[in-house]
Amino acid sequence: MAQTVIIEEAGGPDALRLVDRPVGDPGPGEVRIAQRACGLNFIDVYQRMGMYPLTLPHALGMEAAGVIEAVGAGVTHLKVGDRAAYAAAPPGAYAEARVMPAAQVCPLPEDISFDEAAAMMLKGLTVQYLFHRTTPLGPGDTVLFHAAAGGVGLIACQWARSEGVTLIGTAGTDEKCQLAVEHGASHCINYRRDDFAARVKELTGGAGVDVVMDAVGADTFEGSLDSLKPLGMMISFGNASGAVPPFSVGLLGQKGSLKITRPTLFTHIADHDTCQAMARQLFGKVSNGDVKIRIDQRFALADVAAAHEALEARQTTGSTILTL
Repeated sequence: MAQTVIIEEAGGPDALRLVDRPVGDPGPGEVRIAQRACGLNFIDVYQRMGMYPLTLPHALGMEAAGVIEAVGAGVTHLKVGDRAAYAAAPPGAYAEARVMPAAQVCPLPEDISFDEAAAMMLKGLTVQYLFHRTTPLGPGDTVLFHAAAGGVGLIACQWARSEGVTLIGTAGTDEKCQLAVEHGASHCINYRRDDFAARVKELTGGAGVDVVMDAVGADTFEGSLDSLKPLGMMISFGNASGAVPPFSVGLLGQKGSLKITRPTLFTHIADHDTCQAMARQLFGKVSNGDVKIRIDQRFALADVAAAHEALEARQTTGSTILTL
């Protein structure tokens, strides 16, 4: 049996239930992992609320790190006793142990702690696909990144700095803006005080940015389009403020022949070899010091509701983990 967080119906943080569940043995292509820490992400909130529907009851959580306890037939990249980490479907990471598909579970280097790994897999792999798999980006390019002081944002600030990409961030307080700058943002705009699209134009000499990376959604969508240079790329990869409302595709032409995409991490990591290669690049960034994983909030598994409340209230910075 393993303590596991589930929901039986969609709702607020009080819908989260901590229960004992049998774990079982892995079948072909599966592993059983004893988990040491798991990460908290907005996708967990979307699933809990029913925005991304699950067949209920269902466990929650998309990323964790721990030790492989058992390996099913056909699994060759992991063995019993290996340290491992993942960001992967199906949800179920809020647990002391679980059986899951092995393809997206990655061997974890010894120099990266379980806490760091749990705090960075989903967020770091997201940054990897944003910078390397969505649209060409290189030295001299300019990016606008919303929520730059969050878990994904602080990794993105450092990633951009390590590759010569100029990153302009946004955040909701001066303190959060300072945190983003300390982690590599060239500038950070307090969106509660300033019109971020106007400030972006000022900072870029009227040109706008090459790419916007936006996980906020409804509140920032129009301003994000107005921040792009002609032929720029809008990457909408989250809905923290709610889903982007329907819009006329002709708007993209009016604003400069813009491009827009709505990627998900799980499309990018669906292929085993691709997922493992992405993870190796992420681990390399952390191991060589280009990216440091900042964990600003730790909650016990039993306090998962409080963790969700803090995330939704935008009271967090960096990454949040649940300790086991």
